[in-house]
Amino acid sequence: MSLHKKIKDKNAHIGVIGLGYVGLPLAVEFAKAGFNVTGIEIDENKISAINNGGNYISDIDDSLMIDLVKKGKLKATNDTSIISELDAISICVPTPLSKVNEPDVSYIIKSVDAIKKYLHQDFLIILESTTYPGTTKEVILSALEESGLIVGKDYYLCFSPERIDPGNEIYNISNTPKVIGGVTEDCTKIGQSLYSQIVKDVISVSSPEVAEMVKLLENTFRSINIGLANEIAIMCEKLSIDVWEVINAASTKPYGFMKFTPGPGLGGHCIPIDPLYLSWKMKNLNYNPKFIELASEINASMPEHVIETLKKALDNNHKKLKNSKILLLGMAYKKDIDDLRESPSLDILYLLNKNNAKVEYFDPYIPDFIFDNSKKSGLVDLNSEVVKGFDGIIILTDHTNVDYELIKNNASLIIDTRNVYPLNNDKNIFRLGVGKSE
Repeated sequence: MSLHKKIKDKNAHIGVIGLGYVGLPLAVEFAKAGFNVTGIEIDENKISAINNGGNYISDIDDSLMIDLVKKGKLKATNDTSIISELDAISICVPTPLSKVNEPDVSYIIKSVDAIKKYLHQDFLIILESTTYPGTTKEVILSALEESGLIVGKDYYLCFSPERIDPGNEIYNISNTPKVIGGVTEDCTKIGQSLYSQIVKDVISVSSPEVAEMVKLLENTFRSINIGLANEIAIMCEKLSIDVWEVINAASTKPYGFMKFTPGPGLGGHCIPIDPLYLSWKMKNLNYNPKFIELASEINASMPEHVIETLKKALDNNHKKLKNSKILLLGMAYKKDIDDLRESPSLDILYLLNKNNAKVEYFDPYIPDFIFDNSKKSGLVDLNSEVVKGFDGIIILTDHTNVDYELIKNNASLIIDTRNVYPLNNDKNIFRLGVGKSE
């Protein structure tokens, strides 16, 4: 039976390497569509959770997870020999940056080593991990060519950028268009055939490099525009005007403007990191990507700006940051999720510790986490007495299930980086991007 027919009849056995924020939702979507899916993961806790019907990704419905596992449609393992039984596999492993902001594709390389060992005919490989243009061919194809099998004939290789947006209640895998680019035309056709089983619109492009660049353009676009919004916010502070009022008014224009808002910095695995992958690649080609560098510099400086704002606000209350009791409200990188990856709240926590402040945090989605090699636990609840006990509260993540009125009525000082209190002129509230007249 041909691979195309197996896919069409949903008889193909699908594998997913890496069962995190990208891989597990993808595995669930394939299983929900009727495929038998095996996830390959090194984390024993995740493997155990999945095989027992447990779920650790908030965007996945718990009852759906239990149902798929009970039906035998979804399972997890750390045994890579299962690759020999698979018809298709998607690589969804992390692609972090090194300490010197260079791409770390070691997880992709480890995945390819496993695939190479069990590579067989009529096998589809799709890389979803975000990386620099050229990775699919330079890292994966070059390694698999040693097998003697011919790409586009014996096996198929594509790149398809993930478009997962944690916490988005409108767009998910099925209704978000999927871009795919294969090494050959037949690779693209097979890849499109597979993903069209779970995604309404699959957009084919001419090569893996184009598909790789698509992902980097998407997030570089966002990084640069957020950087612009952050710089405009600082300008508005110096001009003693309200950046949020400016942005809201500008967004009434029905063409030629897209709304981006400032914040305490960039978070998540994509926006702070992806543009630097592109920047690294271009520097290797002797080109300096000025927009990317400038936006990254501005966005990375926002935690420092928040700390300086806090210092000035405390000074108004005749207090110093040293030994002040500070509450961080929200540690996740965006509202209503439990994702800490690259969160600017972590940078602000680091800076506060460096300034010898006494720091606690409250986040209903993150009860505890590891910071600086030790466990940090959040406050269980907020009440008026607890709020009154802090010298300053910094709102870093605007979770919807927080009583902001209670905080407003009891806090001696609030630094609002998310415009939780729009058009507020209270003397104890300092809003990011809003200048206060002397």
